[in-house]
Amino acid sequence: MSTLADLWAYDFIRQAIYAALLASVLCGVIGTFVVVKRLVFISGGVSHAAFGGLGVCYYLGVEPLLGAGVVAIVSALFVAASGRRWGRSQDAVIGILWSVGMAVGVVFVALSPGYAPNLMTYLFGNILTVSHGAVMATFVFTVVVLGFVLMFFKEFVAVSFDEEFARVQGVPVGVFMAILMVMVALAVVLLIQLVGIILVIALLTIPPVISLTLTRSFVSVILLSALIGAVMTLGGLVLSYVFDLPSGPTMVLLGALLMLLAYVWQRIVRGDPGRSPEGPKVDSQDAAASTS
Repeated sequence: MSTLADLWAYDFIRQAIYAALLASVLCGVIGTFVVVKRLVFISGGVSHAAFGGLGVCYYLGVEPLLGAGVVAIVSALFVAASGRRWGRSQDAVIGILWSVGMAVGVVFVALSPGYAPNLMTYLFGNILTVSHGAVMATFVFTVVVLGFVLMFFKEFVAVSFDEEFARVQGVPVGVFMAILMVMVALAVVLLIQLVGIILVIALLTIPPVISLTLTRSFVSVILLSALIGAVMTLGGLVLSYVFDLPSGPTMVLLGALLMLLAYVWQRIVRGDPGRSPEGPKVDSQDAAASTS
């Protein structure tokens, strides 16, 4: 308790806690769609492509995260469009964006006048340096995401599980996929501040993956993912403070430990051989209720 009290006494720690709680909500909502829709590789490509925009804006003297956000959105929409147009070539497009984005970012940071920034902050994040403005931006974005998902929950679920079925039901698949990709892109940019470009995928995927070993209900997966995300971020923050460790990697390692414990509990305690390798499933009743 004394450790928590000590942490709360500092303003920058309070900002970090607020950011961690908001990030956990994003992990629960957007992360679930990322895992179910199998957008993990796309998310990784977008996060690394965003580094290019970050470097260019740093060179121009503009807010780096603004450039990262623009590049992330454009990259996400381009990748989504390439998948529909070129099919299997999508992986190649993601790989190119991944490498070119990082290369552009490093080059422009090196060309920037004066002292170059510490790239470790962008690559691995530092939640302790999150500003009040960044927390407010994350709060506004989280509210917008929750509003969209609540209003169009059935449509998002239908698109995530079966696009053809969604079209039959009259759902504008292209529109909702575009909205989903934009939300993923912006979430990636905001989460970069917490765990960095390299580890952002873990924050989006570990909580839903753990949840999918414990429940088949889509709504339950979202709620449980948010809770697990809170344990990851807040627990990682406390552990990094106590043991003087970098906060981003500590959060990810804590999440990996939780995932291992969930796997052991599923296999040994429940005697469940695990989910199908074809991907996460929900009960048929739950899917029908979500899309009807």
